[in-house]
Amino acid sequence: MTVNATRPILRVLDGEAVWPPPVWMMRQAGRYLPEYRALRAEAGSFLDLCYNPDLATEVTLQPIRRFGFDAAIIFSDILVVPHALGVDVRFAEGEGPRLSPTTSTEDLARLAPVLPLDRLSPVFEALRRVRAALPPETALLGFCGAPWTVASYMIAGKGTPDQAPARTLAYRNPDLMRALIDRLVEASIAYLVEQVEAGADAVQIFESFGAALPPALFGPLSLEPIGRIVAGLKARKPDARVIVFIRGIGGQAAHLSRTWPGDAMALDWSLDLARTLPGLPGTLPTQGNLDPLALVAGGEALDRGVDAVLAATRGRPHIFNLGHGIVPETPIAHVERMVERVRAG
Repeated sequence: MTVNATRPILRVLDGEAVWPPPVWMMRQAGRYLPEYRALRAEAGSFLDLCYNPDLATEVTLQPIRRFGFDAAIIFSDILVVPHALGVDVRFAEGEGPRLSPTTSTEDLARLAPVLPLDRLSPVFEALRRVRAALPPETALLGFCGAPWTVASYMIAGKGTPDQAPARTLAYRNPDLMRALIDRLVEASIAYLVEQVEAGADAVQIFESFGAALPPALFGPLSLEPIGRIVAGLKARKPDARVIVFIRGIGGQAAHLSRTWPGDAMALDWSLDLARTLPGLPGTLPTQGNLDPLALVAGGEALDRGVDAVLAATRGRPHIFNLGHGIVPETPIAHVERMVERVRAG
């Protein structure tokens, strides 16, 4: 029996309409779990947790033990790539990440010209350990941030509501922005190749800030760099599967699907699947798109949300997921109810 036959998510990514659909959640290893919070309290800093293979392995496996999701996604963060390149990154409790800003050619010149993979060896070791510990039917996912999203943090030195610092730099100094994006493209290719080497069955590229870009910048700063990452990964790992998540594509989904850079299109919760999916190729695997706040609310709102996704995706290759990451206040009982309802089809 092939690996594909035993792992439903890989069957979907290869174009098969599996029913009921396999399910996992973005940010499924994290603060909504009491066992995660207990481990986080002992770990020191957030980056210490990411770079400790024992702890990262345990955190990755926690939601699999609780809910039996069809995929585990390695516990890490999109900002380990700039950190490895030489950016000072720290996580302030209750405030999110803080970075030394990259806003000049001098700042860029201080970064490593290529990704020092040895600095990320704990992530690869955690992937190997998780793969060895997972049930045979459970897929293992790696990931990276899309260059625009990562660059937005690097330029502002923190998360911003509308990515105004990065957008302004793109207008004022397009050469610097292109150079930074290029650096992140090459680093991301190297990072994902090594994740696949370490045991990842598939990877997801997260573009959480795609909606901030106007049309004239969306292609050059978001879609095209993601396409280069996918092409670079597949040039070295032809069998690698890639899920691409670009939050905020809205009504462009059908148009973008014609040249979508990944093997699957992950959709955020703002899209009505019943209206969107008929405009997509029937063979294009999709993922999503329950509103994370419907999961927080539970009850009839959760049931209606799950049922709407199931009704819209029956008969096509689809992975059930949220339309973005699970939020910390989500009750565990609601996650259990969601999984039960999805599995019942």
